Parts: sequence; C-alpha cells; structure tokens
Amino acid sequence: MGRYVVRRLVQMVPVFIGSTLLIFLMVNVMGDPVAGLCGDRRCDPATATRLRQEFGLDQPVWRQYLTYMGNVFTGDFGTAFNGQEVTELMSTAFPVTLRLTIVALCFEILIGVTLGVLTGLRRGRPVDTGVLLLTLVVISVPTFVTGLLLQLLLGVEWGWIRPSVSPAAPFGELLLPGLVLASVSLAYVTRLTRTSIAENRRSDYVRTAVAKGLPRHRVVTRHLLRNSLIPVVTFLGADIGFLMGGAIVTERIFNIHGVGYQLYQGIVRQNTQTVVGFVTVLVLVFLLCNLVVDLLYAVLDPRIRYA
Repeated sequence: MGRYVVRRLVQMVPVFIGSTLLIFLMVNVMGDPVAGLCGDRRCDPATATRLRQEFGLDQPVWRQYLTYMGNVFTGDFGTAFNGQEVTELMSTAFPVTLRLTIVALCFEILIGVTLGVLTGLRRGRPVDTGVLLLTLVVISVPTFVTGLLLQLLLGVEWGWIRPSVSPAAPFGELLLPGLVLASVSLAYVTRLTRTSIAENRRSDYVRTAVAKGLPRHRVVTRHLLRNSLIPVVTFLGADIGFLMGGAIVTERIFNIHGVGYQLYQGIVRQNTQTVVGFVTVLVLVFLLCNLVVDLLYAVLDPRIRYA
C-alpha cells in the first residue's frame, strides 16, 4: 500500500504541471488584463508599460509560468490587480465553498444512496418508476432555474429562508444552496446506485449469503451495498472537485462569496493571477480526491489489493 501511494504521488507531478500549464496558457489568451485596470478609458502607454513590468506581463509566457510555479511552491500565489494577495482571497473563499460542498455531499450520500438502494431492491415496482421519473426531471432542469425558483418560493413568497446568504455563510443558511448545488449530482447518484444494486443482486456471493440464512439487512449492508458502492464512490470523489469549482451559478444566485464567485470576478476582470491561483488549488483537490477514492476501493472490496 505504501509503495502504491508513493507511486501515485509521483504520477501526480507531471499531471499537476501539465494541468497548470494548460490553464496558465488559456488564461493568458483571454485578453490584455492591463486594459481593464484603467476603467473605460484606455491606459496611456507609460502607465500600461509600468503596470506590465510591475505584474511581470512584459515577460514571455514560458518565463511567466516558471516564475509563477516557483512562487507557488513557496506558498505565494501572486497579487491580484487590486493589490490584494491571492492567498487572502483563498482564505475567505475556500472555507465558504468547502462548507457548501460538505452540505451538497451530505445530500447526495443520504438522499441519493438511500433512494438508489430502495429502488434497486424494488426494481420495476411503482416506487422505482416514480424515482426514475423524478431524477430525470431533476437532471433535465438547469441548476439556475432550480435555484431561482426555490429562492423565489421559499425566500421571497413564503419567507421560510433568507433569499441571500450572509457573509459568514453558516451551515444553516447553506442548506438550500447545497441542495440546489447537489440536485443534478444527487439524481445521478440515485440512478447509479440503483443500477449497481440491481446488477449485484443476481451475483453469486449474494445468493450464497442468502442461502446461508443470513438476515436480509446483513446481506444488503455487508455484502450487496459495499460492492455496489464502488462506482458511486468513484463518482462522488470526482464530484467534490466539480462541486467546488462549478458552484459559480449557485453562488451567484444566493450571493455566496466563495470560490465560484471569485473565479467569476477574476474572469470578468481578466485578473489572471486570481483565476490561475484558484484553479491551481482546484487541480490539487481533484488529484487528492482521486487518490483517496482509489484507496477506498480496498476498504469496500477486500478482493482489491495494491502492490
């Protein structure tokens, strides 16, 4: 197991470098970031030259990337064009998005897996058909439509919640945004769990457990569910990164100043340091989540061993 972890960590290095290089190149072709620093009027040549030298934009792109990566390994993600350190923006944005992601994952696991198990064990019955239709509707409706409708009904019309989240963003205020963020993924988790449960019900090890006279709840939890959760865990592991980086719509609807909000502001203002810095951390999140998911396979299925 230890050698496998070390080997995976070594493999992450070229993936991390390639991903960050691609993002760095893509962000640097968005346009001239200096042009947006002077407002509606164009910067005079002297000011534009000074700003490019100050932020290192007068250097070739490859040199900018090497300088940036050298600073990243020392914990320096650069300075935004408004003079604020990118690490300061991260310290306020990532905790908020992390809480939102935790709420969304809880909805996916508690509701998605539960519905998937119930429908997988009752395949072809009315409850199975009803849940399949419901998940199909959830997948078909865009997230911004779901978010705006729930915000209008629960926050404006009925007054059950605050229409927007406060700057502190406690867990209590993130329940509805977390449900909106998790809605599509929740539907996929439900359908994926249902399919996996229905397929594994016909496996030899399940029939053997039933023939041995084991209680039904033990057959489901100890034998059927553990093996059926392997594809679900794979989806959830990748979904963590998608939830943290793809919360732009949800955070804009509920006025949550998290990672999605900062990425949106950085893209609109052509703030390359902010965008590249946040995406770099998200790349690390994706890589670590994939590693944890691979290690969880051995916990769920004892037949899986790593050399």
